[in-house]
Order: sequence, then C-alpha cells, then structure tokens
Amino acid sequence: MNAFSIDINCDLGEGVGNEAALMPLISSCNLACGGHAGDAQTIRQVVELAKKHGVGVGAHPSFPDKEHFGRKKLEMPFASLSASLQEQLEAVAEACRNADLPLHHIKMHGALYNLCAGDAVYAEAITAFLETHYPKMPVYVPYNSEMARAASGRLKLFYEAFADRNYEADGSLVSRAQNNALITDKNQLAAHVIRLVKLGEIQAVSGAVFKQKADTICVHGDTDNAVELLNFLRQKLTEASIQIKPL
Repeated sequence: MNAFSIDINCDLGEGVGNEAALMPLISSCNLACGGHAGDAQTIRQVVELAKKHGVGVGAHPSFPDKEHFGRKKLEMPFASLSASLQEQLEAVAEACRNADLPLHHIKMHGALYNLCAGDAVYAEAITAFLETHYPKMPVYVPYNSEMARAASGRLKLFYEAFADRNYEADGSLVSRAQNNALITDKNQLAAHVIRLVKLGEIQAVSGAVFKQKADTICVHGDTDNAVELLNFLRQKLTEASIQIKPL
C-alpha cells in the first residue's frame, strides 16, 4: 500500500481572530507581515501559538495595501516593493528569533502570489530578491507556475495547492470576482484534496482534469467556516489513510 502524506497550511494573523482554533489543525502557517494585514502584536501572538503547537511559521508578505487586503496589483517601482518586502519579512523573522523558533518558509500573498504565478517578469524579480536576501529559505509556490520555473535550481521550492479554491483548466485559480471561486462545501473540499493527494490531479470548474503536484495544501484562515472545514478535512484524510505531516 502506498503511504500518503501532506502538509496542511493556513494563512493567519489576518484579523479574523481564529488562530487559537486553527493552529491545532494545521502543520504550517503563513503569517501576515503587516503588508495586507497584521502588526507586531499579532505577529508575536501567532508565533507563540505556533511554537506551542509545533507548527512551522512562514512569512506571508504582500503588496503594502491593507485597504484592498493585498488582493490588488499596485503599480510601484520594484525597488519600493523590495524595501517593503524586506521590512515585512524581517518583522516575522525577528519574532521567530525572539521565540527561538526558526523561520520555516516564505509564501507571497494575494495579488503578488498570483503575479508571481502567471507573470514571468514578477516571477524573476521576486526570485532574484529572495535569492539575494533569503537564499536558503524554502518558498511555497504553485506547481507549473512562472515562479516555479524562474526559481527552479535557485531556491528550495515546495509546491502548493488550495483546498478551498476552484481552478480553471489552465491550472490558475478561479478569480475571486466569480461566485464559484471558493469551495465552502466540506464534502466537496475533502474530495478535492483526497483526489489531489492520491491521484495528483484536480478537476477544473469546466470539468477538465489536469495534473498537479502538491507538497502542501492551503485552507484560507479567513474563509467563513475555516475551522469546520479543517476539522472535517482532517477526519476524511485519516479515513483515507493520508497522514498530515510537516514538511
């Protein structure tokens, strides 16, 4: 029998306040750094919770845009974006040092994540930035993305897929502007994840099926029923003989 395992990650520190309920259910987290959400206090609190539960802490930087929650592309010089990213990443790195906890990974947020996935210019720029400042830090990226191609052989990559998001046939996420962007039904979500882990494939909203590699799977912490979804997902993964295992 094949042994299956997966890392479950969650975006935290984004103002929802459900971290204490979510932390026991996940194996890694992506911590808002102050760009789209969060501040020094929330960063410190989430790092302390993660240490208590043995959860890997990743930094989750974004465009510096709390007004739009980092989900809108900002037209800004890359030098300015780079300075903001350094400030955001250092905020989490410092909190981890103070807690005697290693920084586990980096994952871009929102519009910046999507741009790195689909825009070769952004993918190269962010790869070069990380290669300069965090050359040994693992990075969560989508499989078969521009970021994966740009960073291959230059950074340590973990491939990420989303438990609570629908996909287009080209492997991109359904836009949040569409009413079917999110998967909120717990049975649909569990089936989606189990198929991904065991078969390495995703069924797009069009019905088309495409191959997908995933080392880690994300459930968004700001999804309304995130705690319910994660509890149910853990139950179904256990029933399917899939172990939740940190990277």
